[in-house]
Amino acid sequence: MTQNAVRETLRDGRRGPDPEADPDAGPSDGDGGDAPASVADGGHRPRRGRKLLKWSAAVLALLIAGSATAGYAYYRHLNGNIKKEALNLGDHKVAEPTPNSAGQTPLNILLIGSDARDTEENQQLGGARETFGSTPLADVQMLVHLSADRTNLSVISMPRDTLVRIPKCTDPDDGTVYPASERRVMTNQSLGHGGPGCTVATWQELTGIHIDHFVMVDFAGVVSMADAVGGVPVCVDANIHSRDSLGHGSGLKLRKGTHPVKGEQALQWLRTRYGFEDGSDLARAKAQHMYMNSLVRELRRNATLSSPNKLRRLAEEATRALTVDPGLDTVKKLYDLSTELRKVAPERITMTTMPNRYVGARVEPTEDAEQLFRLVREDIALDGRDAKPANAPGTPGETVPADPAADDADIAVQVRNGTRTDTLAAAAGRTSTVAGVLREKGFTDASADTTGSLSEKRTVVRYPSADLEGDARRVADALGIPASSVKRSTDVSGVTLVVGADWREGTTYRAPGEDDDVPESAQALNGADDKACMHVNPGFTW
Repeated sequence: MTQNAVRETLRDGRRGPDPEADPDAGPSDGDGGDAPASVADGGHRPRRGRKLLKWSAAVLALLIAGSATAGYAYYRHLNGNIKKEALNLGDHKVAEPTPNSAGQTPLNILLIGSDARDTEENQQLGGARETFGSTPLADVQMLVHLSADRTNLSVISMPRDTLVRIPKCTDPDDGTVYPASERRVMTNQSLGHGGPGCTVATWQELTGIHIDHFVMVDFAGVVSMADAVGGVPVCVDANIHSRDSLGHGSGLKLRKGTHPVKGEQALQWLRTRYGFEDGSDLARAKAQHMYMNSLVRELRRNATLSSPNKLRRLAEEATRALTVDPGLDTVKKLYDLSTELRKVAPERITMTTMPNRYVGARVEPTEDAEQLFRLVREDIALDGRDAKPANAPGTPGETVPADPAADDADIAVQVRNGTRTDTLAAAAGRTSTVAGVLREKGFTDASADTTGSLSEKRTVVRYPSADLEGDARRVADALGIPASSVKRSTDVSGVTLVVGADWREGTTYRAPGEDDDVPESAQALNGADDKACMHVNPGFTW
């Protein structure tokens, strides 16, 4: 069978039986570990010393999964390699974006790197033998956003030790209920709450971004995939040896300059902290972005991938490395997705890290993080090359609330004063004034909270759950507050209007112009930048 014939089979299933109905497709592999019937929120688990970025194998699989040159039997075999688990284990859903005029919608894929040590190979690569079979952690999390018109791609990575509230999740295999965390915990613990579907639920709760798919890959996947593509060029600005006097570090040893890494050396690059910049997880994320960009460029120009044997090996390794949601559980589905992803040129790919600040040894999202999330929700390209979409239903990225708004008179609204700034005291009487404006507009259940003042740069309407989103949007619309200032928050118990420093006087709100620039704190890296080089800490050079 020719390569073109196989691709035709993958596209429309015209050759042979319907592969989507294959009874021998890979079984579900989502037991989520040996957990009790109800798992309460506990303290932090001990940090594992040796972590790694696995998204590289996932991205590679998405880009080339349709390249097998064998016949239908081999196609069935590859399908059997792919493991699948439920997409979302949470109770709350985020509405899908409204299609644009061409009927297109953005596509959001969560890439998850698991530190699972459930095989001898993973245990050998991943660290201490006593961790074999332990509850896995989602140590790498990256959201890939493909624009509605397929012209650009944005990536947001979240540091593994970001403090979040993990929502209630239910394991679909055994019914285990994992209660919502009562306090903030590290985001990588979400994978142990029933599987990758809880990591998806956690992201959606934090960002308000609808996630269409997830792709998860483990330790062994990165090593095998790096070998399959023949290495990925990376750069350091000085000789580096990632090892300190106490034995900490990945063991990576490279000379100054650009070098192709593959196999275990690629794994070392992807998990190196000691020796890169300040030795933080944020420096490691920067190195991971460079690797991912370089990988994409290599896949585009590497002529060796036209070799049938290498393509077959690549397809074999890719499918064995993956756990996906049911929407991506066949080679055909992965091929279709890879076709969409290949439409984006490297210069339209933007890699970012979620803006954050330290809280002790952990980090938390900042106001800049919400700005980044908004840009993705509204399908605004992070490279600044798109015109700003109109903020109205029907615009790609603008979601329609799943639960419509109640009548104005039935919407309870609490108004709080957030006009205090670093240099100005809170403006007096703002809650009573704005609550009065709402009542005049028909929101008769609006009330002023005069118990204290907050500090908000911009006026915002917050709501606690999806069933109140429509009500919150209606309140914002009545006052002329843009939809981008309507935010879901677990810090409120009902629809809450916080009058910000941008509305210190008067009864009419005038929205300031939207800032659609990517915050500098997101450390954006363009996919076509082949000159990027990791800075080596002088204490780790040789």
